[in-house]
Amino acid sequence: MNIQADPRKIQAEALLFDNDGTLVSSMESVTRCWTRWAGEYGITAEDFGRVELHGRPAAEIVADLLPAERVAEAVARIEELEVSDVAGGVVALPGTLDLLASLPPERWAVVTSATRRLAEARLGEVGIRPKTLIAADDITRGKPDPEPFLLAARTLGVDPARCVVFEDAPAGLTAGRAAGMTTVALTTTHSAAELSADVLVRDLSEVSAQATAGGVEIATRAGRGL
Repeated sequence: MNIQADPRKIQAEALLFDNDGTLVSSMESVTRCWTRWAGEYGITAEDFGRVELHGRPAAEIVADLLPAERVAEAVARIEELEVSDVAGGVVALPGTLDLLASLPPERWAVVTSATRRLAEARLGEVGIRPKTLIAADDITRGKPDPEPFLLAARTLGVDPARCVVFEDAPAGLTAGRAAGMTTVALTTTHSAAELSADVLVRDLSEVSAQATAGGVEIATRAGRGL
């Protein structure tokens, strides 16, 4: 990637952040809600084991689990459950608030597989209100397809090759690479062995940023280049 000469220092025009598992943790809420949803729709643990879950839009997950005629209702139900469970069920991950506060609003975006309603509820719970948010409602193909990240770059008016993606899930990292972007993996939900990225960090507490004339300079204090 020509964007990165030193694996611990990255010059970029825009930073694109996944939400769940990257900026915030809602895993307890997600587990509660999807467990209840599965019980209502007769989905077993074995059924879940056959599909990729993390980092994908709920609509795609549900479509893998239920007949087509039941998908719309089931997607609406899981969104209802998750939105109602946001209060007290979402926390900002280490380093998130400090890093975002250091960034100009026009230089970053949240790119999430959640619906806009759910994403705004989870982000609002921890006081994050991005100027640019790309959600499941905005796309036709979710991660690992590059469409969400390419749309974010287009919305921000920057070259995809000058964007850096921050992700905790293999599907999101695959999407970032397919978009031609530099990738930073966080080991918040997956082990390092499961993640393929240009840089690996524990969480955003190991990342700092400084606005420059041409964009943003990122430094990783304890990551490793891959």
